[in-house]
Amino acid sequence: MNHSTVANTEIVRLITIPISHYCEKVRWALDLLKIPYIEERHVPAFHLWATRKHGGSSVPILVAKSGNFIDSTDILHYLDTLNPENQGLYPKEPELRREVEELEELFDARLGADTRNWGYFYRSGDRETMRTGWCSGTPQLERLGFEIIFPFLSSTIRQRYNITVDSAAKALQGIQEIFEIVDRRLAGGKTYLVGDTISAADITFAALAAPVLLPPEHPVMVSKIAELPIEMAAVIKQLQLTAAGVYALRLYREQRQVQ
Repeated sequence: MNHSTVANTEIVRLITIPISHYCEKVRWALDLLKIPYIEERHVPAFHLWATRKHGGSSVPILVAKSGNFIDSTDILHYLDTLNPENQGLYPKEPELRREVEELEELFDARLGADTRNWGYFYRSGDRETMRTGWCSGTPQLERLGFEIIFPFLSSTIRQRYNITVDSAAKALQGIQEIFEIVDRRLAGGKTYLVGDTISAADITFAALAAPVLLPPEHPVMVSKIAELPIEMAAVIKQLQLTAAGVYALRLYREQRQVQ
């Protein structure tokens, strides 16, 4: 059975925390490639029951007949093999593929961590906001558990990622540096970061930047700028006006087709 046949017959399972931007990266890739999947959403902490039995501790995890994939980039590389005759996530030309993979690694390592830490500085103590982001579409027992352990979860998140005033400021600086890199790559009116079609680099940037851009088309994120702390809202408005911000919001508007 070849990979294209597998893509047409197998329904993979995606284990997620709803608001996770790394999960959104994979979700977007699945939707773009039109690969059928079932998303299994979990509340943080409770997700460990699902991930550990598949060999991982964090999300996303993709469960497929070919095996379990426990890293978002590994998942995208696997998904790309399922669609060899149509639009892919990585260019076939070696030099372009290298560029895509280098950008994806940069965004994963730096942008993903910085947008998470900056966002948690402002919102991790907000029960209503975190209920929406962590509990949407999760099992009822986990939602009930969230209400009981939320203070513990909030404290654990801040300790695990060392969320402080200084770390938030450093995270924002990192976000701005990545946006400037993307601004430069888009100079001259480029539509995509590499080549003439959307790639893993574009999806990764847009998905991992979503927490600081709030695209209306995001399948989970529902926060409105008017509801945010003033300082947080001001930063988001500034980032939305950059070339990188305009580009990511356009990708969500034009390319983010949810199955």
